[in-house]
Amino acid sequence: MSGIAQTRLLEERKNWRKDHPAGFFARPKLDDGKQNLMVWECGIPGKKETPWEGGVYKLVLEFPEQFPSQPPKCRFIPPLFHPNVYPSGTVCLSILDPDKNWRPALTVKQVLLGIQDLLDNPNIEDPANQPAYALFLKDKKKYREKVLAIAAQNRPV
Repeated sequence: MSGIAQTRLLEERKNWRKDHPAGFFARPKLDDGKQNLMVWECGIPGKKETPWEGGVYKLVLEFPEQFPSQPPKCRFIPPLFHPNVYPSGTVCLSILDPDKNWRPALTVKQVLLGIQDLLDNPNIEDPANQPAYALFLKDKKKYREKVLAIAAQNRPV
């Protein structure tokens, strides 16, 4: 792991523990009892007054060796039915694209809040999941029903 990436991720962890949005979690993955700073397990709550409300959506952030020059790969596990989430679970969001809006100053907190916002505000200009995109465009009521079912499946115990 590069020194720059490690230093930054240790700082991110410290800042997250001091100040993070309610209902979210983000922590390095444990591998054989040791923290792996390059892979974080996260949870994003659905925003209030949206169909996503009530669910907490699990996400993995995989940081490249070149972080923070390069963005983390963000993947929902299990994959979400959403116009901007590939069938693999990978999130398609401009702030996660090094050729678009990624900036090394972006924090884990900002990334997770951006993904939370994307849930109820899909970018129809950049679809990643054709069935979700088509349903979102053609039948908002059925799309909403599907999202409500996903939220019900992802309620914390």
